[in-house]
Amino acid sequence: MALSFCGNDRSINDRSINSYSVEEGVLNNGCFVDALNLVPHVFLLFITFPILFIGWGSQSSKVQIHHNTWLHFPGHNMRWILTFSLLFVHVCEFAEGIVSNKEMLTNHLHLFMPAFMGFVAATTSVVYYHNIETSNFPKLLLVLFIYWVLAFITKSIKLWKFAEHQVGPQHLRFCITALLVVLYGLLMAVEVNVIRVRKYVFFAKPQKVKPPEDLQDLGVRFLQPFVNLLSKSTYWWMNPLIIGAHKRPIELKKIGKLPIAMRALTNYLRLKDAYEDQRTAEDPNRAPSIWRSMHRAFGRPILLSSTFRYLADLLGFAGPLCISGIVKYMNTTDSSPRPEHIKSNATHLGVYFMSSTELLENTSVLAVLLFLALVLQRTFLQASYYVAIETGINLRGALLAMIYNKMLRLSTSNMSMGEMTLGQINNLVAIETNQLMWFLFLCPNLWAMPVQIVMGVILLYYLLNVSALVGAAVIVLLAPVQYLIATKLADTQKSSLEHSTDRLKKTTEILKGIKLLKLYAWENIFCDSVEETRGKELTSLKTFALYTSMSIFMNAAIPIAAVLATFVMHHFLNGKGPAPSEAFAALALFHILVTPLFLLSTVVRFAVKALVSVQKLGEFLQSDEIGDDSWRNGDMSVFMEAGKKTPGGTKAINRKQPMRYQMDNYEQPTRRQMRPSETEDVAVKVSNGSFTWGSNLSTLSDINIRVPTGQLTMIVGQVGCGKSSLLLAMLGEMQSIDGRVHWSNKNRYSVAYATQKSWLLNATVEENITFGGPFNKQRYKTVIDACSLQPDIDLLPFGDQTEIGERGINLSGGQRQRICVARALYQNTNIVFLDDPFSALDIHLSDHLMQEGILKFLQDDKRTVVLVTHKLQYLIHADWIIAMKDGSVLREGTLKDIQTHDIELYDHWKTLMNRQDHGLEKDVQQDSQTTLERKTLRRAFYSREAKNQMDDEDEEEEEEEEDDDNMSTTTNRRSKIPWRVCWCYMSSGGFFMVFLMVSSKLLKHSVIVAIDYWLAIWTSVKTTGTVDSRTANATGPPPAAEDDSHYLPVFIILCAAGITLCLITSLTVEFLGLSAATNLHHNLLNKIIHAPIRFFDITPLGQILNRFSADTNIIDQHIPPTLESLTRSTLLCLSAIGVISSITPFFLFTLVPLAVAFYFIQKYFRVASKDLQDLDDSTQLPLLCHFSETAEGLTTIRAFRHEARFKQRMLELTDTNNTAYLFLSAANRWLEVRTDYLGAVIVLSAAGTSIWASGYGFYSGGLVGLGLTYALTVTNYLNWVVRNLADLEVQMAAVKKVNSFLGTESENYEGTMDASQVPENWPQDGEIKIQDLSVRYDPVLKPVLKHVNMFIEPGQKVGICGRTGSGKSSLSLAFFNMVDIYEGKIVIDGIDICKLPLQTLRSRLSIILQDPVLFSGSIRFNLDPERTCTDDRLWEALEIAQLKNMVKALPGGLDAVVTEGGENFSVGQRQLFCLARAFVRKSSILIMDEATASIDMATENILQKVVMTAFADRTVVTIAHRVASIVDAEQVLVFSSGILVESDSGPNLLAQEESIFSVLHRVHTILTADTVIVMKRGNILEYDKPETLLEQEDGVFASFVRADM
Repeated sequence: MALSFCGNDRSINDRSINSYSVEEGVLNNGCFVDALNLVPHVFLLFITFPILFIGWGSQSSKVQIHHNTWLHFPGHNMRWILTFSLLFVHVCEFAEGIVSNKEMLTNHLHLFMPAFMGFVAATTSVVYYHNIETSNFPKLLLVLFIYWVLAFITKSIKLWKFAEHQVGPQHLRFCITALLVVLYGLLMAVEVNVIRVRKYVFFAKPQKVKPPEDLQDLGVRFLQPFVNLLSKSTYWWMNPLIIGAHKRPIELKKIGKLPIAMRALTNYLRLKDAYEDQRTAEDPNRAPSIWRSMHRAFGRPILLSSTFRYLADLLGFAGPLCISGIVKYMNTTDSSPRPEHIKSNATHLGVYFMSSTELLENTSVLAVLLFLALVLQRTFLQASYYVAIETGINLRGALLAMIYNKMLRLSTSNMSMGEMTLGQINNLVAIETNQLMWFLFLCPNLWAMPVQIVMGVILLYYLLNVSALVGAAVIVLLAPVQYLIATKLADTQKSSLEHSTDRLKKTTEILKGIKLLKLYAWENIFCDSVEETRGKELTSLKTFALYTSMSIFMNAAIPIAAVLATFVMHHFLNGKGPAPSEAFAALALFHILVTPLFLLSTVVRFAVKALVSVQKLGEFLQSDEIGDDSWRNGDMSVFMEAGKKTPGGTKAINRKQPMRYQMDNYEQPTRRQMRPSETEDVAVKVSNGSFTWGSNLSTLSDINIRVPTGQLTMIVGQVGCGKSSLLLAMLGEMQSIDGRVHWSNKNRYSVAYATQKSWLLNATVEENITFGGPFNKQRYKTVIDACSLQPDIDLLPFGDQTEIGERGINLSGGQRQRICVARALYQNTNIVFLDDPFSALDIHLSDHLMQEGILKFLQDDKRTVVLVTHKLQYLIHADWIIAMKDGSVLREGTLKDIQTHDIELYDHWKTLMNRQDHGLEKDVQQDSQTTLERKTLRRAFYSREAKNQMDDEDEEEEEEEEDDDNMSTTTNRRSKIPWRVCWCYMSSGGFFMVFLMVSSKLLKHSVIVAIDYWLAIWTSVKTTGTVDSRTANATGPPPAAEDDSHYLPVFIILCAAGITLCLITSLTVEFLGLSAATNLHHNLLNKIIHAPIRFFDITPLGQILNRFSADTNIIDQHIPPTLESLTRSTLLCLSAIGVISSITPFFLFTLVPLAVAFYFIQKYFRVASKDLQDLDDSTQLPLLCHFSETAEGLTTIRAFRHEARFKQRMLELTDTNNTAYLFLSAANRWLEVRTDYLGAVIVLSAAGTSIWASGYGFYSGGLVGLGLTYALTVTNYLNWVVRNLADLEVQMAAVKKVNSFLGTESENYEGTMDASQVPENWPQDGEIKIQDLSVRYDPVLKPVLKHVNMFIEPGQKVGICGRTGSGKSSLSLAFFNMVDIYEGKIVIDGIDICKLPLQTLRSRLSIILQDPVLFSGSIRFNLDPERTCTDDRLWEALEIAQLKNMVKALPGGLDAVVTEGGENFSVGQRQLFCLARAFVRKSSILIMDEATASIDMATENILQKVVMTAFADRTVVTIAHRVASIVDAEQVLVFSSGILVESDSGPNLLAQEESIFSVLHRVHTILTADTVIVMKRGNILEYDKPETLLEQEDGVFASFVRADM
């Protein structure tokens, strides 16, 4: 019979052998022993199949989300590893059986059948085990235990019989059987261990086990640590997520939380312990090493990753060796059968036993081995990557937490003195931590590479002897060059980073001060300054591009050079080329060798960067910290028991206190008679204090003050005298040189603080006010009313749930300040520190806040209030006053004390207060400031919504070009590649460069294929040539030598051409990218800087900045290498597939299913990858914002003692970002494993088709070698095609965003007149005619000024007033042609301003704006950026603005440094600088737009005089928010709803009782009175404060005011 289990061989020898005979004992019949080995396998299959079917049926009913991921049984990973090894050995056994069977005369099924059944049984065992484990039913494991025991026994019998019949280790089957015995034994031990630990059988009390804590929490979706080994290595658990992404985008909910072990807190504690453990008792100040801490905390996973990496690298060498074997044995396979005597020696137990080496001479076996080796190698490699990346992410989380903790303790002087800027902290967070994370990713390469290189060189030597060493030497010698390039790259990147930071800083300043720049016509000066920095950055980028292209060139050219050197050397040494098996194995080895050498330079570069990062981190972690609180509460010289507060709930607010305001002159209110004395309660006391912001020059000296408990203390003094510093000194933010601050025990931990410079969180209004405290509706409402926030909140699109932030940009200064004050009021603390809360508020709001918020709300609550203010009219309410001057305390006491002891100071105050009383300060127009802010707010939201709607419509139009919005088309759109944007990017790089790039790329790859093809022909001819020369009569020189003479030169020429083309292509791509980056940035900057002011009102600053920072960075540095990599890997894969197909056309049949699989993998991956990338980006932004937000609000956070809450928030944000990043890297592994396995299948099919075709004698070994070498490269490059495609898709979004801004309309800068036609000294007189003027902000909006006509004579002082929204400010913008003048005209000194070039018009007028804007640089630069003025002129301006003495005292005088935003000056000083700036430009027209908002009254008084004297002969137009300031104006213009309603001199208008001006003045005089008495026929009808009377809507007073208004 043809097929029989034991075979049917009849020997020709004298006695016949029957395969079934058992004469020598049953166990001595080999076939019977093999049959016995089948029993356990059959037993297992027979029992497990029913259980599996029943189990699956019942399990589907109770599926839980984590059901299949519970790791229950001990030895889980060990079992999987052993089972995989078992499967591999079974494959070997099967192969050995098949090959041995060929040596027999008939088929012997028993040689391979048990191996096959063993394979099936091992697979079943692992499936069965997995199901038992997930359903947690350990009793069923008994089946497996019995199976392992039986299998172990039967295999041992077989081994024992082999030994008896002289079968030993020289025979392959003996080795395989021995291995199987060991594996079954180990699996049996694993099973015994499970019984021992879980006690599920043979024990009375089985152990109950719960799944890990993470899995009980259904929010944890990152399952990599919990799934089984197969799912771990193939990322199978990611399938639902990645395939699901195609249907609907991946959201944060979908990726859930991180497992506990990966959370930032866990890793932070690990790293912190390792860091702190290094501090020894002997040397507590020694800086701990961050490297050592990292090693201790994260050394073990890196070791594991490195182990995987070693295994992968060693398996990588199987490829070239198998190729060598296949090519070598391909022609010998079908050689004559073995001689009979060899066979008889190898026959035992009636069957043939092959030797160990024999199997490896079989080409089919080698092909399968090659496939398995590739699969394993790739699995280990991905595992190594994954472990390294996970560790890197964990490290980053730990470092971020460390930086944040340190930041919360940083000393304020570090921040304010510029030693530690926001930028540096942001760099630490965004750059340094990432550098270290990347270093960890690449870490395993550091030690794996040298081993790989050494192994490669040894194998090359084994193949080609000495000549191989020449090629290796070329590679090794060129490695230092690569390292050199890499270090140069790092340096250039550093310098370009510095320039880009500089450029960004300048751009940010321009965008923040854009209104001022446009009004002063300075935008081009600042634009040039940015372009200059950009020029430096581009020079660095050019160098960077050059080095990058050199690096790419080296990477591509080194293997060609090495191959060239090797084969030329081989030719000269041996007189002939190598055999194809050697040549192509060498070629594959060179490809393997180049990767580590190329990577080595990258790794070394990252290592260098990591060293720098660690140094920066070390410096940061060692920088000065804020003083500890313990010293403040140390020995209290004044014993304090005051300020006890009931914990928890808030007090009811007493609203019924009797008339509090019966003031006698300016004396102390009667309610607080007692003056604090030594014995009385003091909340805070400073004795002999000297404090500094650093550099040991004391800012505050000789401070002795006390703050009485439960009372209102006011701190007053001129601008810059140290009032705010005093508050910060008490809060412990300043460095103490001398003296102490004593706090009563209760109070230090119960402080609320509102800074002068308002600080908001990126959160809702409500969250900003409650600031993490419990929400109490009654209290919240009271606070909102006290701060008059309700009208503002009503304007916001979502009320108090509207997100404010991006540094509170969508709110005005006053609104932001009121929210900060509301935050301080809302907190239920004993002490409230308010630092100039009125600076950005108008008089009404100030009064309201003072009465309702401070006097009523806080004082009724018996809270201690410390108030810094310029508003002296509130001094009468103070219980205690601290007057400051030049950094020390001038006076301390009650108002009464000061009145008696320091008459001069009291009189000074009194004059200022009288001014206020006479209505110089209190003016109804201030009220309109608030209303204006509200108007602006409304307009901003309206316009932003309109813009968003327009944007949405645009996007919809784009998207709806081809679809009917069903599910399939949305997914289709998501998986489409943005070709249009790619084309836009390419075209901005220039068409010539694009053509050059495409043609050189195609040429290069053709040449490289030609080199290898030529090599294949050459080596094949060598083998055939030598055969010919043997058979021919050797009469002249053998033809082989002749052949060589023309093969070698062509080979050399091709190699040289290849190397040259490598250089050209690498250069073209990089410079194409550079050219595109240059053009895109230049166009973007010009478009934005010349955009109308309206654009900046409706586009958030952050959005514009993003185009200049993140998007420009992507275009500059990321797109070119991605593009290069994508084109290279795609062309390599295509050329490889082309080569294989041309050699083995049959390969095309297998290619079809592979291509389909590849298409689906890339399609799913790209969509998921994009979503995860977006998630990563979108979660990174809040994290970075949170860091910079915290750094800005350090004083507030520390004063409130909210550090813990902010830390918690930071940990949450870090974890969210890390989750997204982990999923992204797991998705990358998912892709790579799949493309690698596809690549392995390609190799297998290429080898299979070649072997099958060569059996029919189709072609030579050389070409087969070529095909296989190319197939091997495909595995390396397939995943890069997809990864780069996905990356490019994400990066092209940056180009798209930049493009969207390039469509912005610019202002019309040209005008119809030429600049040369305008007289030099225009406007010489300052005469202004306005004829029928109509103005609007945008063609889609209503007009803000309608048909205005007026005439201003030269040198006139004009005041403009009107109710809110009447168009006053719009008129000031119209003078500068900043708004759309669509009808009428403004004529200045005979010239229509609309005809003038904008630059000329704006450079000839002066304006002082309400918000002070200073730029970083010098004082000189801020006053005169055009550098046209003399020093005398600048000093004169400073003198006029009362700044001369202060500037003289600064180091450098006019060249003294102004930090970013002028932060090193107080708000008042900044406003004075802006005034000086207007004086410097000696224009005959000055427009003042409420320039005195944040100045104390003394300074303002001087200023008013100065403006009148310094500008006596010029036209001054004052937009008045305070009517009193324009009462004496020569001409007053009153606007109402955009129409000019009154125009006359101030006194004249006041005289007309019915005029709006007199009404405004009258109403406001009444409104600012302390008390109003309404009388009728001698009876008093109403008597109260004006605010109170106004609230009574049906009252007489309210109706009067309404009628007047």
